[in-house]
Amino acid sequence: MISVDEARAHLAALVSTMPVETVHLVDAAGRVLAEPVTAQRDQPPFAAASMDGYAIKAGEANLHARFKVIGESAAGHGFCGRVEPGQAVRIFTGAPMPDGTDFVVIQEAVDRADPLICITIDPKGTSNVRPAGGDFTVGAQIAAPRRLRPRDMALLAAMNIARVPVRRKPVVALIPTGDELVMPGTNPGPDQITASNIFGLKAMLDDLGATTRILPIARDSLRSLSTAFDLAAGADLIVTIGGASVGDHDLVATAAEGRGMHWSFYKVRMRPGKPLMAGRLGDAVLVGLPGNPVSAMVCGYVFLKPMIRLMLGLIHIEPPRCQARLSAPLRQNGPREHYMRAWLDADGLTAFDCQDSALLTVLADANALLIRPPDDPPRAAGTLVDYLPLWHDTLTQNRAMDISRIFLNILHTRINIKSEGVSNLWSIKPVRNEFHPEYVLPVLLWVGRSGAPWQGRPGASGGGWLLPAPAGTCSMLAAAGSPLDGEVVMSLMACTR
Repeated sequence: MISVDEARAHLAALVSTMPVETVHLVDAAGRVLAEPVTAQRDQPPFAAASMDGYAIKAGEANLHARFKVIGESAAGHGFCGRVEPGQAVRIFTGAPMPDGTDFVVIQEAVDRADPLICITIDPKGTSNVRPAGGDFTVGAQIAAPRRLRPRDMALLAAMNIARVPVRRKPVVALIPTGDELVMPGTNPGPDQITASNIFGLKAMLDDLGATTRILPIARDSLRSLSTAFDLAAGADLIVTIGGASVGDHDLVATAAEGRGMHWSFYKVRMRPGKPLMAGRLGDAVLVGLPGNPVSAMVCGYVFLKPMIRLMLGLIHIEPPRCQARLSAPLRQNGPREHYMRAWLDADGLTAFDCQDSALLTVLADANALLIRPPDDPPRAAGTLVDYLPLWHDTLTQNRAMDISRIFLNILHTRINIKSEGVSNLWSIKPVRNEFHPEYVLPVLLWVGRSGAPWQGRPGASGGGWLLPAPAGTCSMLAAAGSPLDGEVVMSLMACTR
């Protein structure tokens, strides 16, 4: 048997990065950008009004000044001509600034009596003009590789990029095996069960960016397995589920060898998932997963997920390891690395009592995999341990109220917050997480008075939610009415993919 890290290294050596293909922008969402792309235009391409009002020259923007309105500039229909001193052009948000103007007096700050306007509120301050190229300029790049998110799609469109270079999706063929299996929706015989692993694995692999094909169930015969391998032709990765052990009916290895399989390894020193095998079968990589439902899903998360990310050309392929403190003691671990289904909340990390690899209900209830090294000694409550998060990377507002069910880690620290002149609004620097940005979603920070207990809700004990701002800074709108200047307690909650 080899270690988990050795197995990962072998699997990484088996796969190769998918070639680049070009797709229409509308089809690029969720794909992995293969090469940097460059903006074809400035954004905005002209100086534009950021408010409805009147375009004038900044030097004339004085209280009680009067102007003659000589035209109009609207989005898509700019004013043709030059604005001279004492003149103004009616302008609307997003419209190009007329030649000779560099200031917009908002419409609420003037009185109009056609064709004249008079400034009635001192307009000093912002010009209400968005400069040309204020967002980006020609030549600005979107770096690769990255998986294209909805906000990336909007940026690509704004850059006038109609065709996008992406990595081809790896094609994965899933082969369920076993005489005992039937598809969901059918009537199982007295000795049969429904095939479940393939549907969990397909959901996982599709979500990672693969194209996953579920093949018919291969029965426990060399002929049936050979037919299944024929049907998998053209796949980049073939994944068999079941039949990878050493029983009389475990024939996957024999069938693969008969087709020229070149083995990389067999058996991994882990629990669950020991009977894992891999190698190359023609132009495809073959990975044989154990048949127990939890074993197959854990192996998918630990091994298949990094393989797909590597095939898509992503840099950070390993699931992020995190740390939390045990909320209950653990007995000594056995000789294999153990991935224990666990629950993470504000009290810490708790392993479920039953770790039977056939129990999908326990996996469905878990939000973390607690990692025990081989021969790990007994661990007391409060010990810091490693774990892998299991949830998806979606954080919605209603689930934020139940944040303890999805957060990755809680870090308690002390910081100083100083008011910046706006009631109940602060900036905190530096506030940053330790996870790679490839994995990190928006971070929620709860801030409360020093020594006040965390109550798990906005505004508890005079605190509030802290939401991230760009460039590693954060701003907070406190839910409480009183300032929080001075020392506070900060809890950081991050959710990763």
